[in-house]
Amino acid sequence: MATRPGSLAIMFVLELTYTAPVSAVDKELEAHVAWLDQLYAQGVFIASGRKNPRDGGVILAVAEDLAAIEEIAAGDPFVIAEVCEYRITEFIATKTAPELAPYRQVLP
Repeated sequence: MATRPGSLAIMFVLELTYTAPVSAVDKELEAHVAWLDQLYAQGVFIASGRKNPRDGGVILAVAEDLAAIEEIAAGDPFVIAEVCEYRITEFIATKTAPELAPYRQVLP
């Protein structure tokens, strides 16, 4: 499931919205960060962080298809603990910062 620059990869924006009080989210934060670290190491996640105001978060990810991203999101400890929901948006990255050039796509 790991995606590396230069491989066929589709960009996704994963928007997390908390469905429980922040105190409940914080109880799962350590497990969530460990999960994030694992996916960064696999080359799936590119950037992530909290929204401001703190009612969720955003993850920029790459994968081969939507099904792979949905499976990844389902494994988030926040989802397992039922403290957040995901909205997943696929997009075609036709322009990027130089560091993300391997993920650029060309429109047909």
